[in-house]
Amino acid sequence: MPEPLRLLQVGAGGMGRAWLRTIAANPDVVLAGLVDLDLGVARAAADEHGFGDVPVAAAMGDLSVEFDAVIDVTVPVAHPKVSVEALLRGVPVLCEKPLAETVRECLTMVAASEVSGRLLMVSQSRRYFRAVNAFQRQLAELGAIGTLSCEFFKAPHFSGFRERMAEPLLVDMAIHQFDLSRKLIGSEPVSVYCDSYNPSWSWFDGNAAASAIFTYSDGTRFAFTGSWCAPGLETSWNGLWRASAPGGTATWDGDNAPVAELASGEALPAAMADEPEEIAGSLAEFVDAVRTSTIPQSEVHSNVISLAMVEAAVRSADTGSAVRIADVITDAYEEALATTQDPDLHAALKAWPDPLKAVGLNA
Repeated sequence: MPEPLRLLQVGAGGMGRAWLRTIAANPDVVLAGLVDLDLGVARAAADEHGFGDVPVAAAMGDLSVEFDAVIDVTVPVAHPKVSVEALLRGVPVLCEKPLAETVRECLTMVAASEVSGRLLMVSQSRRYFRAVNAFQRQLAELGAIGTLSCEFFKAPHFSGFRERMAEPLLVDMAIHQFDLSRKLIGSEPVSVYCDSYNPSWSWFDGNAAASAIFTYSDGTRFAFTGSWCAPGLETSWNGLWRASAPGGTATWDGDNAPVAELASGEALPAAMADEPEEIAGSLAEFVDAVRTSTIPQSEVHSNVISLAMVEAAVRSADTGSAVRIADVITDAYEEALATTQDPDLHAALKAWPDPLKAVGLNA
């Protein structure tokens, strides 16, 4: 058996504690150190999860321990700094979603991965539900998807920054469903038309509801409609999904096994495999990718497209017209060239003959 991967985790807040529990449960990894700006928070989190002998620090450079990889569980605004620093130190990184707050920053992180030659993977944890994989297998049997839809209706009272955001649903939540649509369709989005709004009873300052229709390169339409101020008959946090294909229809309620019916009327059973879920699934795939040098789901180049879907939806809602995903990425690339200060990262960006092809988007 290979030696466990030595992990340095950066971030010890609420999500950081969830990652500590996940690391403790995985025999393929060990925690080498924990970093947080608040040393007291870091020490308490480590002690609470059985890592009393693990050193803590306020910065990566303050630790003298050796580590093989970094788990970036900081707040999104800190992801570019933390992940890029780790990559340029020569270690692979598993970063919590979203990769960054803007596509521009994401592209700089792509450049850091290329310059360092190290893996940067994003933890899109909803890709790892067993039911999602079963749903995907059903869809493969039904044929090319014509229409995929997701309804998302919840009524959370977060307080704090989310209730003050201009587009809380699209920016803070919808990337989960947008990214999952890419996994299920198996193609890439071309454009989106989005309308966002705020119901009169909303407790959010910004637009807590939205409807978006994405057109994919294979002709599939993905329709998302949702609200964060929808009390009563709430959906799963994963949403309520339905796919229509020539061979039949499949649905997933977001929590339980998916249900599918062939065009003949015969049921198509769900094949649920015993596999790690959510962030445990992310960690397992990351470890395997580091050990085998394979490309995992949500590798940084590809994940840029998911964040571009969010930016495109917000831009469409602002302008009232359809927006091309390629235009969002191209604009972000020009911004990255103009703002990236590190000469090596700037040179890597400038060397791309086509920023769209660099992230795997053939527009």
